Amino acid sequence: MRRGFTLVELIVTLALLGLLSGLAAATLGSLRMSEPDTRAQALARARERAIRTGTRVRLDDASGESVLFLPDGRAVGVGIDPFTGGPPDTTGGHPDAAP
Repeated sequence: MRRGFTLVELIVTLALLGLLSGLAAATLGSLRMSEPDTRAQALARARERAIRTGTRVRLDDASGESVLFLPDGRAVGVGIDPFTGGPPDTTGGHPDAAP
């Protein structure tokens, strides 16, 4: 009688371990605390609401700055890209340019 494992047994065992570890990682990933609301997320939600409802939406933040989103999605405010409603693009449109 031989001692040890066959190659097939080893491959099946490794496949099962990989599957279980993948399921565990997915489960643990969903248990993470959600990130706090950022300014960019709040701007995106306000812009989406203005477009969806067809009304003007004003977003005032803690620093006293306000942004007005128009029904067509444009934004009016200091330090805001008027077309995206987010922070301005400082790369000049070049993905490789440093900010």
